[in-house]
Order: sequence, then C-alpha cells, then structure tokens
Amino acid sequence: MVPVWRDGLDPGALAPDYQRLVEVLAESGEEMDCRQLAAALGLEPVPAKVEGVRSKAKRLAARGWLVEERPGMFSLLAGRAGGS
Repeated sequence: MVPVWRDGLDPGALAPDYQRLVEVLAESGEEMDCRQLAAALGLEPVPAKVEGVRSKAKRLAARGWLVEERPGMFSLLAGRAGGS
C-alpha cells in the first residue's frame, strides 16, 4: 500500500521498491521516463520490467509522491525526498 503523501511524511513510509524509485528521482534531480528509471534501478529495460516500473511510478504520482507533468515522464516534487 502506498500512503498519500502529506507534510512530514518521508519515503521510509513506503515499501522498499517504492522508496528506491523516489531515491533514484531525488538523486537525479531530473525528469525521467520509465525506461530510464528501470535502468537506474538496475533492471533490464525490457517491456515487462519497464511496465512494472511504470505501474509503481503511476501509483506514486496518484498519491502525491511524484509528478507526471508529461505522459510517461516522472519527477519528484520539492520536499518529497524526505520529510519537509
């Protein structure tokens, strides 16, 4: 379960796979697509792995942890990498 982000909540509240996605985006400081995210997570950028990353990224975006300003491109909102 991915909790809805709120002020003071840090990535430690997320399951490990979701924490790592947030960490990768925090470290990059850039908008990334799911293929880039999969590679940064050490996964082969094959369709099955990329789709798993996409599903997790979409879930994080729906709950306020990430932002998807353009279709398929995810970034971290300021203050989301750690408790604000």
